[in-house]
Amino acid sequence: MAGLPFENFPARPKLVFMGTPEFAVPTLRALLDHGYPVMAVVSQPDKPQGRGKRVVASPVKRLALERQVPVLQPEKASAPEFCDQIQTLSPDLIIVVAFGQILRKRLLDIPRWGVVNIHASLLPRLRGAAPIQWAVMNNETLTGLTVMRMDEGMDTGPILLQEAVPVIDDETAGRLHDRLSILAGDLMVRALGAMAEGKVQENPQNSAEATYAPKIDKDVGLVDWSRPGDKVSAFIRALDPKPGAYTLLKNQVLKLFSSTVVDGNQAGTIPGLVRGQKDGCLVVDTGRGTVGIRELQFPGKKKLQAPDFLRGVSIPEGTVLGSEH
Repeated sequence: MAGLPFENFPARPKLVFMGTPEFAVPTLRALLDHGYPVMAVVSQPDKPQGRGKRVVASPVKRLALERQVPVLQPEKASAPEFCDQIQTLSPDLIIVVAFGQILRKRLLDIPRWGVVNIHASLLPRLRGAAPIQWAVMNNETLTGLTVMRMDEGMDTGPILLQEAVPVIDDETAGRLHDRLSILAGDLMVRALGAMAEGKVQENPQNSAEATYAPKIDKDVGLVDWSRPGDKVSAFIRALDPKPGAYTLLKNQVLKLFSSTVVDGNQAGTIPGLVRGQKDGCLVVDTGRGTVGIRELQFPGKKKLQAPDFLRGVSIPEGTVLGSEH
């Protein structure tokens, strides 16, 4: 295992922070706000985004520049020239939060106390790229955050600290993401304090208990109305806000967000059949029970609450969603 035991960890370690998306921003901000010396921030290269393909810096890079922290953007973090660059900084610790590249042994071996990562699940559950979405997809009632020392495996390193977080009823992946993101900053600061006090023990993961959360591709969003209502609702919420679940309304793609189970045991359902509106939702039959959709959107248009959407778009009772006709 790369890195020394944490018994001799300094109170103010020299840090390199590696992160890219919005999820990582609160952790970097917490480290800077608590006075930790961040010598450099490493983020993915700027990428074109949106319809205009305008090149945009990552959220982590934007915060680093705002706080006047040097930014490095390697195409490959495993490249020898980048590892040499990190070696010259001689960091005590590298902290990784949603960086977006696999880190190889050469880089993991550079910091004196190794590389520490925050993963958005209670490892060994939900190893992989999309733990928040899969926690919602699986209808988990409890998830959390894990601070772990990284090795060359996929989220397989020993656990240093964990915090359990309940999943709220009808919570979307987007809302859970935002809650965990904020909690991650506080957890990392607490973890560094515990390391400095010699109170951290490394606990190996039990791989026999591992579950997995692979990346969710954009092309998996089509709703299968024949599934039970709780599964349909979880699917829609897991893909909210991105990539977004969708169905067909006649020949048009209709995106669906923020769902709930209206009646989990409704008998005589016809999958995809619209039953009308109730409590601000468009109510739709599933293979077992009914679900309510709170927000709808035509691609390229504004996302609207169901009552507002339905004032402009007619989806009469008896319409069958998922059909091209």
